[in-house]
Amino acid sequence: MPYSITPSAASSSHSSGPNLRARYCGLLLTVLAATAATVAAPSASLDDPKARATLPEFKVIPAATPEELTPAVEVGLEQFNRWPRSQGDNGSRRYSALTQINKSNVKSLEVAWTYHSGDGAANIQCTPIVVDGVMFGPTPGMALVAVDAAAGVEKWRFEVERPARLRNEDAVARRGLVYWPGDGRNGARLLFGSGDWIYAVDPKTGKAVSQFGKTGRVAIPTGATVSGVVYQHVYVVAGIRGDVYGYDVRDGKMLWRFSSVAQGGDFGAPWGGEQGSANGWAGMSLDDARGIAYISIGAPHPDMVGVGRLGDNLYADCVLALDALTGAYRWHFQNVRHDIWDLDVCAPPNLVTIVRDGRRIDAVTGMSKAGTLLLLDRGTGKPIFPFRLRRAPVSNLPGEKTADYQPDPELPEQISRMEFNPADITTRTPEAHEFVKKVVERSSYGFYQTFTEGKPNLFIGSRGGAEWSGGAIDVPTGRLYVTSNRWVSKITVIANDERDRDPKYPPSAGEQHFATHCASCHGPNRMGIGIAPPLLSLKTRLTDAEVLALLKIGRGAMPANLVLNDDQKKELLDFLFRRNQPPSLAPRGDETAKYVFDGFNFLVDHEGYPGINPPWGLLNCYDLNTGKVLWRVPLGELEELTKQGVPKTGSQTLGGASVTAGGLVFVAATQDEKLRAFDADTGEELWSAKLPFAGTSAPAIYEVNGREYVVITSTGGGRVGGKSGPGDAYVAFALKR
Repeated sequence: MPYSITPSAASSSHSSGPNLRARYCGLLLTVLAATAATVAAPSASLDDPKARATLPEFKVIPAATPEELTPAVEVGLEQFNRWPRSQGDNGSRRYSALTQINKSNVKSLEVAWTYHSGDGAANIQCTPIVVDGVMFGPTPGMALVAVDAAAGVEKWRFEVERPARLRNEDAVARRGLVYWPGDGRNGARLLFGSGDWIYAVDPKTGKAVSQFGKTGRVAIPTGATVSGVVYQHVYVVAGIRGDVYGYDVRDGKMLWRFSSVAQGGDFGAPWGGEQGSANGWAGMSLDDARGIAYISIGAPHPDMVGVGRLGDNLYADCVLALDALTGAYRWHFQNVRHDIWDLDVCAPPNLVTIVRDGRRIDAVTGMSKAGTLLLLDRGTGKPIFPFRLRRAPVSNLPGEKTADYQPDPELPEQISRMEFNPADITTRTPEAHEFVKKVVERSSYGFYQTFTEGKPNLFIGSRGGAEWSGGAIDVPTGRLYVTSNRWVSKITVIANDERDRDPKYPPSAGEQHFATHCASCHGPNRMGIGIAPPLLSLKTRLTDAEVLALLKIGRGAMPANLVLNDDQKKELLDFLFRRNQPPSLAPRGDETAKYVFDGFNFLVDHEGYPGINPPWGLLNCYDLNTGKVLWRVPLGELEELTKQGVPKTGSQTLGGASVTAGGLVFVAATQDEKLRAFDADTGEELWSAKLPFAGTSAPAIYEVNGREYVVITSTGGGRVGGKSGPGDAYVAFALKR
């Protein structure tokens, strides 16, 4: 049963007015009733583990037949001599056809120049672009700068309006920018987002393009985040809080808006409760020949809790294809259904041409934190390989209804697997192993294991699989190079009334008793430390009488408490069971939500190292013609462990790779603050250089006056760690003269 919806199934009508959005024919719901089974809100019987167990263990979405595959439209390699978009080109390939720097001479790379913006220090995740010998990129001080790409000297600076309180979307060109060359009547412009605005700046002068909206900017209703794409006169871009937009690149007029949450009469609507959101924060790509925009849509909100958004939550966790000119729906393919683990489709789709059944065909990728690598036909959205789904567990939270099946594909081989296995507990030292083992014993884990109130759930997610930086495509061969993480998330869902006290109010007597007698083992936030279990949601597991008995006689490593009198013990129980307590902190999300989660935590040992055996960060190479991994190598080094004789472990990676026709893969992204070059065929590390600060974007590769350069944003201060930063640098490397 095909899951993706082909263009012929969708309505061809679409309003292009700025206040309307793409909609489908009402007939669509009837025509696609069979394929909508996993989209509609599940019936009550699906909460029953016995009923779920009667379902087949696996089901498969068939691969596109040879007749259904979209023939390739070949692209000229000369276009890859330039870097006009942060993702390299509209296809987000991050491929350079330049060959001056290659395997034979890469060891001769040296710093050509270093540029410091001098306006502050902050983590920058944007890959700069280079056009006509000028580099354009953001600075920590809320500016966009033009820098001589051969000398590293600033040419101009454009500053945006600084808000009183910074949000994620306020970073200038947070996840990228794009150059539009103009059309003869309208001059060239740089397009990027910041805050609630899309800006257009003249690349020659650094001045706002006055005819673009009012004073060079137009509003984006759901906030800016990623680099858009330009097709003819339409700038397609997604908002950080959802939806996809088409703007006229010439004057900034909004032409269309597509809701990333299925609504009204749309296929897959309603969600069955709260509206929630699903956003295209990871990025997008464009098929220049066909005028199709491909958008990666992230997880539905709220994270970790889906009791108010029943059903499969389209278009969350999807690769979504839209007509770039009109915003009309073309197709979608969903990865995780009813995502309660924040396992976003999290990276810009990569356009790739591969060989199937002896023919060259056009495909597009989708990558997720769950470790799934989607490979889809570019025209129809049908999978290139059969896509296997596996029966998933039922919910343990009252009111939650999980999907029957979740992805468990065989091809392409998975980037990583989301389920945690106790066999992977760290063996770095006996102490580390024992510490983590105790945490695991009081946690839940497994294939798409659902949450139990107050119990940590372990899975490879927020620092697992791919990340927002995504992959690079070697255009001639169809190889994919993608960084990945293997850190175990440790997430606990709790009742809303389990949140910590608002510090504006004094603690209760029971909280004071807890701080004196219990917090040293169970943690000041009741999360548990080491072998001591968490006490969150204790009321779901124990009664007053059982807790009083524990206080009286103790258990295991917990001694009896002979200090507190009966009244004080009652006050302590009132605190533990959340009775008569001061107001709590503001919740994550809706004040009326039944459940919240305790934040993005990770399974680590007593010294803060990952609680899973390495590698903890990887660079992966795929042959997308076969869907198989050609090689994987650890990415990043923890020098203190190397000194102890530990083999290279890899580290957290956030940044992404770029690949060149010189047979090299360049990548920074690690907490050891290095830029590295790998052999694209074997994964052998050929060169590395220490950066001023960690590089948390992908490198850009370009040429000026016959000299090839590799430039990397070097600001550190991100979530990969590092000993220095944040900073304000861009560093360019070239061969010694």
